[in-house]
Amino acid sequence: MASDGRCIYVVTGQYGPQCKGPVAHTFVLDTMTKEWQRMPPLPAPRYAPATQLWRGRLHVMGGSKEDRYEPALEHWSIVVKDGRVLENDWRAEIPIPRGGPHRACIVVDDRLFVIVGQEGDFMAKSGSPIFKCSRRHEVVYGDVYMLDDEMKWKVLPPMPEPDSHIEFAWAVINNSIIILGGTTEKHPVTKKMILFGEVFHFHLDTLCLPDYALQNM
Repeated sequence: MASDGRCIYVVTGQYGPQCKGPVAHTFVLDTMTKEWQRMPPLPAPRYAPATQLWRGRLHVMGGSKEDRYEPALEHWSIVVKDGRVLENDWRAEIPIPRGGPHRACIVVDDRLFVIVGQEGDFMAKSGSPIFKCSRRHEVVYGDVYMLDDEMKWKVLPPMPEPDSHIEFAWAVINNSIIILGGTTEKHPVTKKMILFGEVFHFHLDTLCLPDYALQNM
């Protein structure tokens, strides 16, 4: 999702529980009129792509492909204003260097940041009539990327620890991005998801993370 303060843009997802298939549907909700409107669907279904409003366009990038596991690199955008779509089709943009879902996507000072994420996710078990989820190997990473006036992805210093599931676990405070919690690599023995208890501080003036952990939650 992404919001301009009044309208909420909802992009793709899956239709149903467990590990059902993805959809390419997109919608916008006007929170003042309480009305939903359909938007043009994405060129392809995606799971949990990074999504943000930037320079009058709704940008959607990365996520997982139709099998819910393979990382997607595609990056699309479309012109929107006050909840209205001003183009009929999504425009292809420069692909993101590393794909995958569950990332933070933030716009600050006319720069777009995509922070951490993972490659791989649960997949539907073959032949399951209820699309039961089957665990697969996942790689959680700490990569940080940025787009600015040059419209080329810049690789920034990575997070000190790999992190994922932080789509909305961030805030912009005093010229810094604060990242809170998330999940990291699975437990080496039990293979269960590990909840992350660190808080990271990313300085926007130096574009780096000088502090490993501000605190342990």
